[in-house]
Amino acid sequence: MSAAEQLSVLPGSAAAADLVGVVDERTLRIMDHRRRTAVVRRRGWLVRRSLLAADVLGLTIAFALSAVLTGGRTAAGLPIRLETDLFLLTLPVWIVVAKVYGLYDRDEERTDHSTVDDVVGVFHLVTVGTWLLFAVTELTRTVSLDLQRLIWFWLLAVCAIPLARASARSLARQHVSYQQNTVIVGAGDVGQLVAKKFLQHPEYGINLLGFVDRSPKRRRPDLAQLRLLGSPDGLPEIIRLLDVERVVIAFSGDSHEETVELIRELKDLDVQIDIVPRFFDVVGPGMAVHSVEGLPLIGMPPLRLARSSRLLKRAMDLVVSAAALVLLAPVFAAVAVLIKLDSRGPVFFRQVRMGFGNRTFRIWKFRTMSTDAEERKAQVVHLNKHLAGDARMFKIPDDPRVTKVGRFLRKTSLDELPQLFNVVAGQMSLVGPRPLILDEDQHVHAWARKRLDLKPGMTGLWQVLGRSDIPFEEMVKLDYMYVTGWSLTTDLQLIARTFPVAFGRRKGAC
Repeated sequence: MSAAEQLSVLPGSAAAADLVGVVDERTLRIMDHRRRTAVVRRRGWLVRRSLLAADVLGLTIAFALSAVLTGGRTAAGLPIRLETDLFLLTLPVWIVVAKVYGLYDRDEERTDHSTVDDVVGVFHLVTVGTWLLFAVTELTRTVSLDLQRLIWFWLLAVCAIPLARASARSLARQHVSYQQNTVIVGAGDVGQLVAKKFLQHPEYGINLLGFVDRSPKRRRPDLAQLRLLGSPDGLPEIIRLLDVERVVIAFSGDSHEETVELIRELKDLDVQIDIVPRFFDVVGPGMAVHSVEGLPLIGMPPLRLARSSRLLKRAMDLVVSAAALVLLAPVFAAVAVLIKLDSRGPVFFRQVRMGFGNRTFRIWKFRTMSTDAEERKAQVVHLNKHLAGDARMFKIPDDPRVTKVGRFLRKTSLDELPQLFNVVAGQMSLVGPRPLILDEDQHVHAWARKRLDLKPGMTGLWQVLGRSDIPFEEMVKLDYMYVTGWSLTTDLQLIARTFPVAFGRRKGAC
């Protein structure tokens, strides 16, 4: 019997009969798959096993290649068969320690968790494991490990494990078990904002079923496909009937006491609970939770960056951008030739942008449009994708003013490489707020101008999370959160996340 048939014949359940009409084909496919499986296999089950296999594969590759690169000699002077057996015996230890590090548990909890978030943990795990083994063997004199072989194993494992994990996650996301049936409690402005963000990121694996609210607001036109599933009183039954795995609490019309009671009731069910904090506009992901006699408090970091932090950020900008300019010199030359062969005009395009401390600068980019693009702007203004919504942003999909080579450069983000000159000159940073043109900057007021306390970036939250698909107000809030919660770790993660976004799914340019 299919999931739809089971819903329709459940005895004594008015909710079941009502839900038949609101469940889409995708949800029914997920439910049917789970009902055909003897054991319920959800995202956590799938990802944990995929990552475990990836870790074993990465460690095995590092072990084998380290032997090849050191001429086939064994690390401890033992026969290769015996050394291989000993390595296989240590694999369960590596897995247990990785579990202690929390490297298998966060994908089910966090919708946006990726291999980039694992890199620090993997590096720490491999470093501690490898050199602790070396220290123990040296102190006990049980065996004498080959230092060169050990160094190769360490370097290869640090690289191979994250690559294997990225591949494992990519495969897992294609499986139906990765999808999480999700319900949002609260159909007001905040709940609808959460829904929109989920729908903009299908890579999160969120199958959004609809809202639960006692007195919902009118839904936005772009969320018309999402249904009202019922009131919070019926949420436990909705969870059981629709195999819901994730519930997002987003400011329903219920009282504080009723919401707390609902959350406590949900804890008895097998669901992941996400709670949108009351002051979500200023609460960043890096904020720490502390407590006073059991009362949790969210501690906000100082809103002004320390001088040492600024120096560290600038040092990274200089070293990385200077090295990139040297290494990418052949690419710059090839792009320059292509632009000249494709259309008449200069190789570079320069435009005034608003920068750090309300000081303007000229941004460098490879020219991707015809030389008369500015004169033709009035002819194409009606094609602005934001015209019907927020006309403060000007973006035209398939802009007719873009040249053939320019279209390729935009698709691959190569047009933005000359901004490295701005980084070296100290006008921009590798990571930072979006560099706005002056027409856009004039709409940024009051607290939002704090976004200019750091230099504009070649990449940032705005690029990784959606680029021009993000409305203007949300983009400004993202910049504010980045500036007020800056950390070097965040910068490194955003740089790593930029590459798949830039070269994979193009969403617009700054």
